[in-house]
Amino acid sequence: MTVASPGARGSLGVPVSVLDLAPVVAGSTPAQSLANTLDLARHADKWGYNRYWLAEHHNMTGIASSATSLVISHVAAGTERIRVGSGGIMLPNHAPLLIAEEFGTLESLYPGRIDLGLGRAPGSDQPAARAIRRGLGSNGEDFPELVSELRSYFNPEIGNAAPGVRAVPGEGLDIPVWLLGSSGFSAQLAGQLGLPFSFASHFAPDYLLPALQLYRGQFSPSDSLQEPYAMVGVNVVVADTVEEARRLSTSQLQQFLNLIRGTPGMLKPPVDTMEGVWSEYEKSIVQKQLSYSVVGDKALVKERLQAILEETQADELIVTAQIYEHSARLRSYELLAEAVLS
Repeated sequence: MTVASPGARGSLGVPVSVLDLAPVVAGSTPAQSLANTLDLARHADKWGYNRYWLAEHHNMTGIASSATSLVISHVAAGTERIRVGSGGIMLPNHAPLLIAEEFGTLESLYPGRIDLGLGRAPGSDQPAARAIRRGLGSNGEDFPELVSELRSYFNPEIGNAAPGVRAVPGEGLDIPVWLLGSSGFSAQLAGQLGLPFSFASHFAPDYLLPALQLYRGQFSPSDSLQEPYAMVGVNVVVADTVEEARRLSTSQLQQFLNLIRGTPGMLKPPVDTMEGVWSEYEKSIVQKQLSYSVVGDKALVKERLQAILEETQADELIVTAQIYEHSARLRSYELLAEAVLS
């Protein structure tokens, strides 16, 4: 199984990848968001990023990647080298056979470039979860069984596919399956199954180090992977000056503030200061949730990312940048590539 492609490793010594949440910004449309996604992916392909992942979210006006497999195909068709995949598909929302067929189709169309990252959360609120899961009846407790069934459609020797059912396309294809998580559940499962693991520290940092320790401690070599392979999520905003980077980062601060207030929406323009926008209590919550965020110029960002690597011993970083202006988001990823991938 190919976990890491020939992306640049640069001065950090590890690959760096992109998690695109396909933000729909205030005053824009999902159509424009998806056009921006493809534009960013084409640049990321040229700049040496390793993979480009998209996430499944539902009933959220500020995220355009709900039909994740379709967006993956859109990106893979418009790029040349970079791996493209899901970060992730929320498996309890789906029949494993359908995901096997979808990703078997993607791998058949774009051979050697597709990743399948799996999560067990709904990626939605309760009303959307009920609408999605009609007839499925899963709350995530059967995630290990769903993962096993899905993997069996790629490799029948695993033996948990539905009797008499084959995934076409899918069967026999070498599609890297990742487990994603923000706690110890998926970390332990990934280790036991010998699969690569990605931790969502970009929004849930508290359990990062214990989860990585659990993953590595539980790891059992498999046909998929001989050694543990862990990827860590980081929010990264880079600009030509530290001050400008901090200003750009306020769009993400407002986004998380609205999430904890229960009023999610489109990504808002940056503000010069968050004072008066949030209370001290809200500020402490948002800053804690976003503690794995790196905001600054090239030198500061490189220094902070090196510190995160020393702390986590991650094999790869995956970075996300919730920046309101598309041109500024492109510039952020360009500066990051110059800082750590050249």
